[in-house]
Order: sequence, then C-alpha cells, then structure tokens
Amino acid sequence: MTTLEAAEAVHASPLVIIPAGAFEQHGPGMPLATDTIRAEHVAELVAAELAGSAVIGPSVPVGVSPHHLAFAGTVTLTTTTLAAVVREYVGSLHRHGWRKILVITGHGGNNATLTTVAQDLLTTHPDLQFAWTPLTSLAADVVAGLRVSEVHGHSGEAETAQMLHLAPHLVHTERLAPGTTRPGELDPVSRLSLQGGHPALTMRYDRLSPNGVLGDPRNATPEGGRAVVEAAVARIVAFARTWIDA
Repeated sequence: MTTLEAAEAVHASPLVIIPAGAFEQHGPGMPLATDTIRAEHVAELVAAELAGSAVIGPSVPVGVSPHHLAFAGTVTLTTTTLAAVVREYVGSLHRHGWRKILVITGHGGNNATLTTVAQDLLTTHPDLQFAWTPLTSLAADVVAGLRVSEVHGHSGEAETAQMLHLAPHLVHTERLAPGTTRPGELDPVSRLSLQGGHPALTMRYDRLSPNGVLGDPRNATPEGGRAVVEAAVARIVAFARTWIDA
C-alpha cells in the first residue's frame, strides 16, 4: 500500500491484523523465524477470507523468548519492550482512524504481554477494540487428533506440521530429531513446568530438552499441518466477521 491506499483502507477495511512471532531456536530442523512465518501466513489467509474488510499491518518479528536464550541465534525482547512496541503500533493505527486491531501471535511467549496490553488499552484508548489470538492452541482439538508424543509442543509435531504445509522449503527434514517425548525424561521440577494449569512454573528450555524440541517432529505431515492451519483460520475468520459486523 501507499499512503493514499492506506487512507482509503481506514474506511473500507475497518480491521487491522498484526502478525506477531519470535526469533528463537526451533530445534535443529526449523528456522529461527518459524513463529513469525506461521503468523504471517495465517494473517494472509484470514485477510483473504475476509475479502477486503481487513488489512494486514506490519509484523512484530521478535517476541519474548528469554527461555530459549541458551540456544544460538535466539533474540528476545523483554515483556516491557514488546508491550511498548505493540502499544506504539496500535497508537499509530488509532491516530489514522482504525478502531479494531487483531494480533495473531505464533509464539506463546507473547501471550502474557498481549493480555497486559489489552488491559492497558481499555484505559488509554477506550474507543479502540483490541483482540489477540494464538495459533496452535486455537486448534487444540485438531492437534489432539494428530500422531503426537506424550510430551509435545515447541518445535514438535504440530509446529513442524504447520511449517511443512506453509513453508516446506524452510524445513530441514533430514535434521528433524526427537526431543523430550515422555514425562519420565524430565526431573520432577521440570515436569511441573509442563503439566499445564496452575500453579504455573516458567523454566528455560535447555532444562526441558537438550535440543530445544518437545515431541517428535519426524511424525509431522503436511496434511496434519493443513488441518491445524485450516481450523485456526476458520475460527479466527468467524470471530472477525462477527466483530466487524457488530
């Protein structure tokens, strides 16, 4: 878009979608930008389904990833910095007239910060509506139907499957290797970190897995990735259509 087209889009396309991701290790077989790549692809698919009622804003390519810093290449923002970046993106878009903004995040480490930003915006921008969504967990029922390990998650079956569907040329399939696949491979404290629910314990990934992988990405298939992506896109689109029309 040029600035002229952006000015028109404020009226024709009331929703701005912002893809957010991370720049962090994804095991030996997937790129550091995996989470951003997935978020950008899904944003494009959602915008296409919304047929002109949404535009895609600039990506947030680096997220909150201190738990991956033991692995080479990982770059992280603090929660404070990510919150400031998102608020300033939103503030700029709000200045031009947009009042509905949706962040699609491919990285779970961004979730807590996005929740905080949403609360703050209720005070600082009361006329603005801000929403955010994860990807893989939005299709948890589909993931449960895939061939997944007892322990699975980061760089495991579901994420690898999505990349095999969306950007297969970036996956080094010959390097895919299992990481932690069973609770018994972890010490008791590490198991607490992965049990889900609350109390919640945050832990470094080099303690959870020697290669940064949870699960066995060798079991991932493009067909499984397509199913996860299609479910996530359909659910985001359904939400967005109701929101835009309200």
